Amino acid sequence: MLIVTVIVTVLFYFILSFFNTANIVPGTLSVTTSFIAVYLTFRRSPYFALAYAANDIVLILLWTLASAEDTKYISVTVCFTVFLVNDLYGFYNWLKMKKRQAVR
Repeated sequence: MLIVTVIVTVLFYFILSFFNTANIVPGTLSVTTSFIAVYLTFRRSPYFALAYAANDIVLILLWTLASAEDTKYISVTVCFTVFLVNDLYGFYNWLKMKKRQAVR
């Protein structure tokens, strides 16, 4: 996972750079966290929710920066904040379910 993640991150840094993406470092970090989250989802790891939560944090940062320039983006920031809460709740419940199933 680590090797492929590094390759994807470097590749997308140059792709985003080619398109003159604003806030390129957090944008690239968003691609990285998204890739890790999808990989962990595919592998059925309970840590997928934490990876999505990390991605939500990056997206909250990006949309907060956009909201500083134009307040119409505040609703998107709120949306990703709710996603963050949902992902953390999902992780908590995944662990709770895992413990419950281990007892049997």
